[in-house]
Amino acid sequence: MKTFNTLFFVVAMFLSTSVALAQGTITGTVVDAESGPLPGASVVVKGTQNGTSTNFDGKFSLDVKSASGSIQVSFIGYDTKTVSFKVDGGTVNLGTITLVSNNSLDEVVIVGSGIIDLAEDRKTPVAVSTIKKREIQERAVGNVELPEIIKYTPSVFISRQTGFGDGRLLVRGFDDTNTAVLLNGQPINAQEDGRVFWSNWAGMADIANAVQVQRGLGASKLAISSVGGTVNIVMKAAEKKQGGSVRFLTGNDSYFKGTAEYNTGVNEKGWAFSVLLDHWQAHRRWGDGTFGQGQNYFFSVGYTPNERHAFNFLITGAPQFHGQKWSQSDNTTLNDPKFNQHWGYTSNLQGNNYTSEIDSERRNFYHKPVMNINWDWTISDKSELSTVLYASWGRGGGTGPRGDRTRDLNGQLDYFAIEQSNAAIGNGGFDNAESGYIRRASMNNHAWYGIVSNFNHDVNENFSFNVGTDLRYYVGDHFRQVANLYGLSSWQEDGVTYTEEYSPDPWAALFNFADEGDRLDYDYSETITYQGLFAQGEYATDRFSAFFQGAISNQSYQREGRFQGDLGKSDKLSKIGYNLKGGFAYEFAEDNQVYVNAGFYSRQPFLDNVFTNIRRSNALVEPEVDNEEITGIEAGYKFEIDGVFRAVFNFYHTDWDNRVLLSGGTLVNTDGSETNINVFERGVRQVHRGVELELDSRPTDWLELRGFVSAGSWQFKGSSNVQVFNDDTNTLISSQTGINRDGVKITTAPQFTAGLTARANVMEGLSVDVNAKHFGNHYRNDRDFDGTPQTRNFPKIDSFELVDFGLTYNFTIAGQRLTFRGNIFNLFDKRGIQDTDQFGSFPITGRTFNTSLRYNF
Repeated sequence: MKTFNTLFFVVAMFLSTSVALAQGTITGTVVDAESGPLPGASVVVKGTQNGTSTNFDGKFSLDVKSASGSIQVSFIGYDTKTVSFKVDGGTVNLGTITLVSNNSLDEVVIVGSGIIDLAEDRKTPVAVSTIKKREIQERAVGNVELPEIIKYTPSVFISRQTGFGDGRLLVRGFDDTNTAVLLNGQPINAQEDGRVFWSNWAGMADIANAVQVQRGLGASKLAISSVGGTVNIVMKAAEKKQGGSVRFLTGNDSYFKGTAEYNTGVNEKGWAFSVLLDHWQAHRRWGDGTFGQGQNYFFSVGYTPNERHAFNFLITGAPQFHGQKWSQSDNTTLNDPKFNQHWGYTSNLQGNNYTSEIDSERRNFYHKPVMNINWDWTISDKSELSTVLYASWGRGGGTGPRGDRTRDLNGQLDYFAIEQSNAAIGNGGFDNAESGYIRRASMNNHAWYGIVSNFNHDVNENFSFNVGTDLRYYVGDHFRQVANLYGLSSWQEDGVTYTEEYSPDPWAALFNFADEGDRLDYDYSETITYQGLFAQGEYATDRFSAFFQGAISNQSYQREGRFQGDLGKSDKLSKIGYNLKGGFAYEFAEDNQVYVNAGFYSRQPFLDNVFTNIRRSNALVEPEVDNEEITGIEAGYKFEIDGVFRAVFNFYHTDWDNRVLLSGGTLVNTDGSETNINVFERGVRQVHRGVELELDSRPTDWLELRGFVSAGSWQFKGSSNVQVFNDDTNTLISSQTGINRDGVKITTAPQFTAGLTARANVMEGLSVDVNAKHFGNHYRNDRDFDGTPQTRNFPKIDSFELVDFGLTYNFTIAGQRLTFRGNIFNLFDKRGIQDTDQFGSFPITGRTFNTSLRYNF
């Protein structure tokens, strides 16, 4: 009996103590605003070790020992959130707890972490801005192309030209030919001239996990053309989590887009599959004749056989076509900014009662499947090897006029009249007195293969190094073919009769294009090979870090002409290039850090700069074009209060010497005739210097504020030499030396910008955001048509401001998760000139909008 009483007393004491310790239970669901539940999120009572993790559905249940207090909810890649609670012996549901993603990219890099040169991978900082998946899927959707999501970052200018995918990206005044763009570590700048055609990558907004802009020297180890900076697009791999989504989007001018994706998640054998498909179309983007249509496909397979190896295969492509609009005179741009002289209706039934489809003589069409295989090998706790093998095959081009066109009273193409006139002619061409009119297509087909591999080793807790290789092989074919005869039975040119038509459609162009005997005007190929080696070492302690980086590369060029005399293959030219970068950072007080970086590039010229006339001649430029030389110095200061406030100040100075500039135009001769010309300017030097200030603040749980100011002074230095060639005969027309351009302002982008972004969580599931940006000190580009370089400053473009507005609402219906998003771009419908080139000006795109509804499952 005594033993029983003792046991009863102990049990009673245990139960009473447990009741005293466990005052109640709190439950809830942890979610991401865009992707839904967050399984594995940590939930801990503040100031204790009492905690738990969320289940697959993001739900948690936690016994608490006090009647009131607060919990801290955290998940990698998200800011920690503190939530208060009160209980009284029962169960209290805290509802849905939404976490906000921060700027870390650790959680989005599934494979290829050793290849993708993100700023997070190096402790010595660079000037960087990161846009996460949530913002990409909110703002870069539908009728807004991918580069526009980074326009609210310092020293970045997006010239939003009116065609789908025709915009230009500039960083610190350097265009995309001098800003490296990497897709999962794979370079995508065109091998011939460094350009990035964003229409070829229209699907990236749907499959990008993040976009990181590294301004200036950046963190990339490759010997790439990152004069202005580096843009890293982190593309999704096969997802670890099962689920999918369906989204429907509409916008101005009958824009429509439908997207569906599904992820199997990782099964018990380590396999995962992801697929995405979408279709979009619109009768215009904003300007007249800027119709478009396209698709996007993505398929990825991931395999993780064990903890040391991870593989991922993917293939993606975004076939599309769209009507284009070039620059106009200032009067046209200001009075009728939507005007476009390149389009018309395909037939005229009764007077002006048009009922047929819109078409354009300036149509861009392209299909560029991209495939890559990633392999990540964790060799040991200190060593890892990452490799990506990639390939892309581009097919397509752009159309243009050949012959004499007919226009209606509104200045648009009159296709009905053109077909009537062609039918009367029968056989047209440049060789006939009555030429007629056709649409030709300038084709740019290519095959590109490459491999990037990087070995990383942590020598000890303070020092690490990596070495790697970058190999590329590229063959491009360039020629013209007949796209549409418009009623002619044939077209004659240079003694050849053409009767075949090749549809300017991205799917058809993948396999159906003209054979060599059916090509007109020009036909040539180039082969570019590239071999690069790179290495980096970094030493870091709690307060100090320093790095040194170097790369060397060999690039060879060879051209083969197959037209106008069958030129055969040119001599092969090889050029050695290299770069050296180094820097250090020091945290002199808690959350106060300074850094200094410096670098030098000896960069090989683009292929287009090596030959006197890339389309028509195998002749190399004499004397031989030397490497461009770029010297960069940058410094910065960063102050941060975790989760509350961040301020970053950057200074940069970039000296770019021995640059080659190519341009073209039309020379009016003394007899009134016109000659098409190529202008070749050598020895150009320009200096870009400036300052940038970024401010981020989260004064409350429901409000985010971001602001920036960037001010630059970009101008030419010294003098340059100019040669002007006849484009048709490749003969030298004129040559000028010692043209003084010292102090002339660079005209590529606004040299002063300032922006403010505000995001407010109005209520559970509902948030609004406003983005405003000011553009100033943008100088006009008024190069003369005779090829004379700009030797004086022309007037500035009037400064202007643009404001965008967005709204997101996450809600459930019958337990199903849905997301509504609405965007208004250029909210106040600002009008004017935003940019210029040597032929005219581009209008500010007026007010546009889109709305979407996404169902997540």
